[in-house]
Amino acid sequence: MKLLIVEDEQALQTALYKGFSKHGYTVDSAFNGEEALDLFFSNTYALIVLDLNLPKLSGMEVLKEVRADNKEIPIIILSARNEVKDKIIGLDEGANDYLAKPFHFGELEARVRALLRRNFKTSDSIIEFGTVKVDTAAKKVFVADEEINLNKKEYSIIEYLLLRKGKTIPAAELIEHIWESDSEDSFNSLKVRLSELRKKLPEGFIKNARGHGYYVE
Repeated sequence: MKLLIVEDEQALQTALYKGFSKHGYTVDSAFNGEEALDLFFSNTYALIVLDLNLPKLSGMEVLKEVRADNKEIPIIILSARNEVKDKIIGLDEGANDYLAKPFHFGELEARVRALLRRNFKTSDSIIEFGTVKVDTAAKKVFVADEEINLNKKEYSIIEYLLLRKGKTIPAAELIEHIWESDSEDSFNSLKVRLSELRKKLPEGFIKNARGHGYYVE
């Protein structure tokens, strides 16, 4: 899944990028409000982590613009402001959660996972489709209740497709959310990962709508 991290402190931005990448997320970074909106309107994200104190446009202005366009995307505000009134304003403007600085990365990552599960409307962390079951908390996949061994990219592909079951996902969208570039190498890598993944899943589980993308069946 792809996150947008909006934070102007270079050291913190780098730490968040490394932390979320280590946990299997793809991350885009924005260092000011204008850059954040440019990325938001040209990409699709599963969640936004948004600092309030930003140059060019404030985090609150970014929040209002995002909510005017998208009511569903989860947004977690980060801020050195720890007053109750600031939290209330942020939540009233449409934020889903608020975390005051300084914070422990583990708490932020746990809140991200909780919001993603809630947003995908799963009663728990388990997604099931036929004989395939994905545990999004443990990041494990089972076929007929037997765990299959997947690397991070393979797991991300099947999770992304299952969370959007019923929809055909273009190759470019899969690459955008799972890789960090849309180079020719990324497209070739996607084909390789899909080929390996299909061998581990029930025959015909991942379908290819030629010229349109991939879907699960």
